[in-house]
Amino acid sequence: MRYKEIMQLSEEDRKMKEQELKKELMKLYAQIATGASPENSGRIAQIRKILARIQTTRKQK
Repeated sequence: MRYKEIMQLSEEDRKMKEQELKKELMKLYAQIATGASPENSGRIAQIRKILARIQTTRKQK
């Protein structure tokens, strides 16, 4: 998700997206903790970057 796409979302939609991403990130971390390798290990980095973008837009307003 790009910065422009995030800026077009309403504040409520950003909060929902952030919650969804946090849940997905927790699932991936749980897979790693149990010893299973996640399907896409690069997805963790993607999610973390998107979360950072969302949090940055929140602080800018």
